[in-house]
Amino acid sequence: MAVPPISTKPGVATLASGPPSRPIAVYLFVLALVALVPAFAFSAVLLQRNNEAQERVVETLITGSARSIMQAVDREVFANISTLKVLATTKTLEAGDLRAFYDQIKTALEGTNTYVYALDSRFYTLMSTRGEFDAPPLLSNDIASAQQALNNKDVVVSGLVIGSVSRNKVFNVLFPVFTGTLAPLVLGISRDAVSIETALLSDKLPDGWNVAMVDHAGTIIAASEGGGESGERFRLAQVAQLDTTPGLISIRADGEMYRAAVRQSFITGWTLVAWAPSSLIGKPLMDAVWSLAVGGLLLAAIVVLVVYWVTLQIGRSVRGLEAEAKRLGAGQPVTARDYPISEIATVSSAIEDASKRRQQAETEVRFLMRELAHRSKNQMTVIAAMAKQTARGADSVPDFVHSFERRILGLARSTDLLLANGVVGVDLKELVIGQLEPFRPDDESRMAVDGPSTRLNIQAAQILGMAAHELATNAVKYGAFQKDRGKLEVSWRREGETLTFLWRETVTPFTPPSDRRGFGTTVLESMVGRSLGAKVERIVRDDGLEWVFEIPVTAIDPANGPEEA
Repeated sequence: MAVPPISTKPGVATLASGPPSRPIAVYLFVLALVALVPAFAFSAVLLQRNNEAQERVVETLITGSARSIMQAVDREVFANISTLKVLATTKTLEAGDLRAFYDQIKTALEGTNTYVYALDSRFYTLMSTRGEFDAPPLLSNDIASAQQALNNKDVVVSGLVIGSVSRNKVFNVLFPVFTGTLAPLVLGISRDAVSIETALLSDKLPDGWNVAMVDHAGTIIAASEGGGESGERFRLAQVAQLDTTPGLISIRADGEMYRAAVRQSFITGWTLVAWAPSSLIGKPLMDAVWSLAVGGLLLAAIVVLVVYWVTLQIGRSVRGLEAEAKRLGAGQPVTARDYPISEIATVSSAIEDASKRRQQAETEVRFLMRELAHRSKNQMTVIAAMAKQTARGADSVPDFVHSFERRILGLARSTDLLLANGVVGVDLKELVIGQLEPFRPDDESRMAVDGPSTRLNIQAAQILGMAAHELATNAVKYGAFQKDRGKLEVSWRREGETLTFLWRETVTPFTPPSDRRGFGTTVLESMVGRSLGAKVERIVRDDGLEWVFEIPVTAIDPANGPEEA
């Protein structure tokens, strides 16, 4: 491909030397003169080529749409697979606590069109979020897929089946679990077949085109209107004879020829077929030939006027596009105009879309940069405060390094939980146990952590994680973990719109602490109280310390970000 030379003047591009440029009117008049003599023959060739070009455009559009639709379906299924892998590692499932596991995922998936169930090794339901937890076990209607998942020790995506609980047309994503007290079992996600229709209709196909998603057995999972009903056999061809095609293929069915695009998924094994009658694609050519025969008689009389008129329209449109392109290049917003030439109007619309995407991208980049700066400054502020307070309480450099390193690791453990749990929030019990784990005594009866399932947002998890770490550190130095007979009880309860968090140390004999204020006191009384709007109270009892935190529920709600909490 020839590369045009670059101008030596900034911002100016020069063309390669060659014939001088001429107005478009000159070329249109020459074209008209040449077309008059071999009018019909030449027009027929042009029509044929135009028809081929249109077919290529349709082929590109249909194959691209088919690929886009299949990718959308694969993304949904892959998301379900990722969800199953996360659920398979939950503590409640590994411990065999199906009630807690059911309540946890029932709450997490509420309002979605996704249902989770578990099957035992005999393929009876242990629980299903489509029904109540105590519902009697039912034999799975998709035993073959469940057996395949156990045999292959891998994820299996089923075809269309009738759900044993919902009695709806569904497909299943199944994941074998070989760890935990209930293993082996199969963890599955059940999705209604109608949920696939959204993906099928996400790309608008031209009129007359149909699309259908077909499973391994040739059964339609979902289809566009006119493409067949869910649960019917796919009538166009045998699925086993279809494979992913780079373009359109010809298929004969019921005595009629069809053009079709085929895509197969490596994740699900399903086949997507988009098709239309061949006559529909060839119809524009026949219409054009008939129009040529009628309009040829008038061509010679009106050609000059048409050329002149077209020249004016193209000239105005091109100049308008030039102005829009310059605005786009300068980063200014562009509004599409109603040009008389539809192709140029389409280009204008594309320029407007590009302008909007550019503006949106720039806005998103600025937002992300501000958010990154905000997060970084918050983290640096916390680390700086930790360093200052640690330095005040340290008697030597090694003591400072040791204390500061442990506090950084405590903050890191809270951050790891945030990354692992994402928008669903951090489990309070998991957070507390994670902070206490490095200090846990050999005698497990000396430590108890108990409370209802509670999720924390980012800010609350970081602050309460540091608070738990500091309390545990103090317990090792001065409290429950200093002596062999000390005990620690951590509990929490929800009362209305308040979460009451209790930290109770029992030490015999007990020496009351001094009035010295260290980093732990600052974290507990200042950061927890001020940042979470909590009431913090330290109670010195005869046999140990007790801390009471009364935290507003709105301050820990995962639905609230740091600014809202």
